[in-house]
Amino acid sequence: MKISLVIPIYYNQDNLRPLYKDIQEKLYSCSEYEWEIVMVNDGSADGSYRVMQELASQDSRIKIISLSRNFGSHAAILCGLSKCSGDCAVVKAADLQEPTELVLEMVEHWRKGYNVVLAVRKEREESKGQTLFANLYYTMVRKMMLGSMPKGGFDVYLVDRKVINVLTALDETNSALTGQILWSGFRTDKVYYTRLAREIGESKWTLRKKIKLVADTLFSFSTLPVKAVTLIGFCSFVGSIIWAVVEVICKLAGLIDVSGWTTLFIFNLFSFGVIMLTMGILGEYIWRTFDASRNRPPYIIEDENLEQKEEQ
Repeated sequence: MKISLVIPIYYNQDNLRPLYKDIQEKLYSCSEYEWEIVMVNDGSADGSYRVMQELASQDSRIKIISLSRNFGSHAAILCGLSKCSGDCAVVKAADLQEPTELVLEMVEHWRKGYNVVLAVRKEREESKGQTLFANLYYTMVRKMMLGSMPKGGFDVYLVDRKVINVLTALDETNSALTGQILWSGFRTDKVYYTRLAREIGESKWTLRKKIKLVADTLFSFSTLPVKAVTLIGFCSFVGSIIWAVVEVICKLAGLIDVSGWTTLFIFNLFSFGVIMLTMGILGEYIWRTFDASRNRPPYIIEDENLEQKEEQ
């Protein structure tokens, strides 16, 4: 039984050796399984790929792939899943914030017949700012988009070969892989863990990337923006009718000598704002349709070493 570890790498040169040592101690010692590590360099400009090459030269179980630029974790993970050969694959971060032994627990749940096993965060040893954003994001996803999203959210997960085939066939850009997994509806189980504080390096999870994640999830898995636009348009229409009736009555009653240009200006300004908001939201959908129609690949491989050497 072969287990693949898919690890996206982005500015993790200092984490890779400790990560590999941790995998050796906690996973390789479990001889019941055949292990494979697929590391995908997502356009790191540091020495990450050099370290990946060193590790691959020492261990025939390591496959390394380097993308031509930073395409984002979604594309890097998707690339790793498409290149792995295990009966199932565990997606794991390289920052050592998830206990590596969690992989064995997830595999045990998979062997019980689950297609997907999610590693859900029970607690976080992180800053209040990071925790607040994560809680807000996952609450929004659970309430407005995907009701099956666990309360603590997840980044680490196991998917079997059937799910891998579905994810690689979807071939979506500007989407969230975690959302696609929940959307696919396969039999799912959960394990819980405490997310550790990062001890090596700094996170590259910037505010810009967080905002993009929210937008991609919202526009990929929810009709909420369209419904909001419809509601705003309806309220504006009803409000304009009521306003017009009031103005006519006041005019006929002689309460208004001259029609107020201020009122008209404010109303026109409000209407213009609604129109622009509507165009902006609809533009998000149109752009995503256009982006998909161009049929650009979700990733481009610049270099790879997938040969498996026979163990001595």
